[in-house]
Amino acid sequence: MNPLKLHTEVDIAPLAKLYGSDARFFAIGSCFAAEIGERLCQSGIEITVNPFGTLYNPASIAAAVQRLTDATPFTEEDVIYSEPLGRYNSFWHHTKFSNTSVEGFLTGANAALKSSSEAFAKAEVCLVTLGTAWVFRHLDSGRFVANCNKVPAKEFRRERLSVEDSARLLSEMVSANPGKEWIFTVSPIRHLADGAYGNSLSKATLLLATGQLQQDFPNVHYFPAFEIMMDELRDYRFYAENMTHPSSQSAEIIFARFLEYVFTPAAVEAAIKARKEWRRNMHRPLWETSSDNIA
Repeated sequence: MNPLKLHTEVDIAPLAKLYGSDARFFAIGSCFAAEIGERLCQSGIEITVNPFGTLYNPASIAAAVQRLTDATPFTEEDVIYSEPLGRYNSFWHHTKFSNTSVEGFLTGANAALKSSSEAFAKAEVCLVTLGTAWVFRHLDSGRFVANCNKVPAKEFRRERLSVEDSARLLSEMVSANPGKEWIFTVSPIRHLADGAYGNSLSKATLLLATGQLQQDFPNVHYFPAFEIMMDELRDYRFYAENMTHPSSQSAEIIFARFLEYVFTPAAVEAAIKARKEWRRNMHRPLWETSSDNIA
């Protein structure tokens, strides 16, 4: 037996209640939520991911969940025009929702809202990935925005949410939806616009807030994606070329741990099988070779 240990292992106890392949999931938050959500979808799990696009901070995520809960349609009052993009959008949405007309934007935004509101109501498990405690406040309206949509920076003030504010916003979100299990993660993707120290303050704020939630709610859980990346996968070979995002290999490792954290052994086996089948389908040729086509 080789006693040499080459990395620090992060122990993860699975959920007390493990889920089968037929469980309904909802994922919202940073691009890491999209990474996990996309892989769950490929594995045959019913899941809705980021219906407003990528969201990073607790304020935007809590506001989005509230909108999903009450299903209030978007109106022309929500619409903004982005000069740099030359398109219409809202401060609720990612730029992918942008449209060349107000009517086009509202049609797409409200269609997504309707379907995702229905999916959220049916979801048993909500995965929330927090990316940063930094927020942008729109000066004219006074509200935090999910995406600036390239509107000039002078129209916003950048702030960092406190632990107390983050915990309060997320607590209100969980309290309003008591029938669901909530799994929080903190994204391992580093936001270095404020330097390494500023990123650490932001991540620490999120970790403390989720820690408070676990103390207050029995249906709140924490999956240590951040800790797996920082400890088990700390070597730079596990990062993408920009040295801040996890590599595809790292995302696969963390996803495998997530499956074991959430699902029954039978569901894990079924998910692995379904994803292998999905990969095979993705690699099928565009046309079948036929002897009739051979000269």
